[in-house]
Amino acid sequence: MKLPLEGGCLCGGVRYRIDAEPRDAGYCHCRMCQRASGAPVVPWLTVASAALAWTKGEPVVYRSSEKAERLFCPRCGTQLVFREIALPDRLDVTLASLDDPEAVRPSHHIWTASRIGWFEVADDLPRHPGPDPSTSS
Repeated sequence: MKLPLEGGCLCGGVRYRIDAEPRDAGYCHCRMCQRASGAPVVPWLTVASAALAWTKGEPVVYRSSEKAERLFCPRCGTQLVFREIALPDRLDVTLASLDDPEAVRPSHHIWTASRIGWFEVADDLPRHPGPDPSTSS
């Protein structure tokens, strides 16, 4: 993987740069991600908060639950970041918002207990019915 990783929203109004290798990458099947994205699954990469810098524009923050916030482009609505309030030193970035999403490969599935029945995944990656025990605190 070549650093920095760069990405942004659909309209180009919000851009970011990541200057460190991701700690983790995986697919989330939780209902919150499904509703926030309108998709059956969202691939995320996890980085240290200090590794991400906004290079153009600023996202808006939506408090999606007591425990978390989601950051979106204020113009086109692209979801870019998930931030867990209790873990301020890390951010989850939507993997598909990278300019080159093939640069980071997911390694597991989480919250598969919420997987939509008609959505089948043909990979052999580990699946966790709740959070991935190796990355949760």
